[in-house]
Amino acid sequence: MGNKRYCLTKADLADAIYATLPVDKQKAAQIVEDYIELIKDGLADDGKVMLSGFGSYEVKFKPPRRGRNPQTGESIILRARRVVKFKPSQLLRKAINGQPVEAGDEDDMSE
Repeated sequence: MGNKRYCLTKADLADAIYATLPVDKQKAAQIVEDYIELIKDGLADDGKVMLSGFGSYEVKFKPPRRGRNPQTGESIILRARRVVKFKPSQLLRKAINGQPVEAGDEDDMSE
């Protein structure tokens, strides 16, 4: 990847599934869509989705806060809302930083 900007799309995921598994392209695209729906449903129902070796997504509450309109400088109150936060697993952190992975890192989802 280097300095080149790269974006992995749903179509890229479907193509990788198609190339790896004995399924047609439509089925591969459906697998990707179903997987994303499972994650969405997990966040909506339980508020947390953990993917071992990758990380966890969690719904957090952000209270209302004071903000500023950048165009007018006017002070405004930003509404309370729920946001999705991602916390990478130790295994993913080590992988993207080129560090060696040790036995037992796969199971450590606490960091």
